[in-house]
Amino acid sequence: MDAVAALKALRAPEGCPDPNPLYAAMHAHGRGAVAIDVREHNYDAVAYGYDTVNQVLRNPDLRVVDGELLDMGKSNWRASPALFTFFHSMLFSNGADHTRFRKLFAGAFTPRRTAALEPGIRRIVSDQLDALAKQGADGRPVDFMPFAFKVPSDVLGELVGLPEEDRDWYRDRALAVHHALELGVGPDGAPGDAALELTAYFERLVALRRAEPRDDLISSIIQSSDADGGRLSEAELCANLIVLFNAGFLTTTHLIGNGLNLLFEHPEHMARLRAHPDLTGQYVEEFLRIEPSIHFVARWAAEPTEVGGVPVPARGRVLVLFAAANRDPGRFPEPEVFDPDRPDLVPLSFSGGAHFCLGAALTRLEAGIVLPMLLERFPDLARAEPPGPRMHLALRGYERLMVTI
Repeated sequence: MDAVAALKALRAPEGCPDPNPLYAAMHAHGRGAVAIDVREHNYDAVAYGYDTVNQVLRNPDLRVVDGELLDMGKSNWRASPALFTFFHSMLFSNGADHTRFRKLFAGAFTPRRTAALEPGIRRIVSDQLDALAKQGADGRPVDFMPFAFKVPSDVLGELVGLPEEDRDWYRDRALAVHHALELGVGPDGAPGDAALELTAYFERLVALRRAEPRDDLISSIIQSSDADGGRLSEAELCANLIVLFNAGFLTTTHLIGNGLNLLFEHPEHMARLRAHPDLTGQYVEEFLRIEPSIHFVARWAAEPTEVGGVPVPARGRVLVLFAAANRDPGRFPEPEVFDPDRPDLVPLSFSGGAHFCLGAALTRLEAGIVLPMLLERFPDLARAEPPGPRMHLALRGYERLMVTI
């Protein structure tokens, strides 16, 4: 299978459960990028080599897909609630708009503020471990994924100011909105309905915090924006809060779930990590490398450029495969092997350049706290059954992971 055929298979539903052989087929092509037919794939090139992807992410001539690009194609994207939300956020903006959005939110994720969250994270994890212990006290299998959802949801909920009683309601809508980004999936239907519900929810919450400010991120952002002559419109404020909260906890949820399943599949590593919790950091990096929560992003060329030796015309689009880059045998020997002791272990799972993930340090901190506490609390923790297939690449994780404790 050549690289183009591998990409075609990846875009098909049957490619999602196990895309890694397709990434291996791309690397067997011997280059870090390949040209593809834009009429068939909606992209002009795909980047999959580690060095190529790393360069693409840092190339200022290659922009994230934004409203400007969609307008060039005369797309009616504003009629889609999901796309309207995404393309009014820092996740899908460039230049001055991206700088304006990011500066306003960056203060929430400074090293000092992130480190200050550790006691609160430990309290949340301890409370949720107590709840998990009660559920599994009689020896029956329990689903681990609600725990993996609840911890980062509560951490970010407290930081942002999302009321605890609303967080369970939020989960399904957050998942639906993000599925609009899947390869080959449209933004209408459930994603659009969920985006409308979340927008209405944040409109009410913003109005409430504007009237009665609290010591939370929403209140701080509102005050900063209002004091600066309305740096963000109401639509931009709600869109950025939705994207920030969704991306901030769902990626962490799947990092924890994917990581725990890897430990189940490698019991010698589970025993080692339980005995040596100081190694958690390098285990988290290997989880990020071998089973990232997000497998791809897209870029478009403002001017003619090249990607890994492949010409890309102005307005040309590039599919950027993080997950394939993380399995580049030229960068990581025997990439299919789970090896937390790899030297120079630097996965690209948090993107890079101007769009490097704001919450990367918080995600690492949460996973670094959860895993040692989980393994210490439950020395007999075991997988009750194999998890079901993962059917998404835009937000990749298990719907359920049954365990006994």
